Amino acid sequence: MSEFMTPPNHVNFLAKKLFGESGKIKDISIAYLKKEGGGPTEQHTHSHDHLFIVTQGEAKIIYGDEIIILKKDEAFLVKGIVSHSVWNNIDEETVMVGISVEN
Repeated sequence: MSEFMTPPNHVNFLAKKLFGESGKIKDISIAYLKKEGGGPTEQHTHSHDHLFIVTQGEAKIIYGDEIIILKKDEAFLVKGIVSHSVWNNIDEETVMVGISVEN
């Protein structure tokens, strides 16, 4: 919780900035990934980026040759030109918000 702060003029309110300004929002989705769930089954690319935010559980993003692990309250910007897929990384359900961003 050390990354969280209370903004001025707020009470019993903790906030954490996950990401700053980055293009235009194309769409926003929420995903529930069951055990061993995710996809696509083969990594893919596209012209827009994804800002992934984990709200529950833990996600594994296969990002080119890297593996990125996102835990609850963490975010990662996936550049669409880098091949990628996203998977649940635990035995329980993971919940993620995905924001598609046009550059």
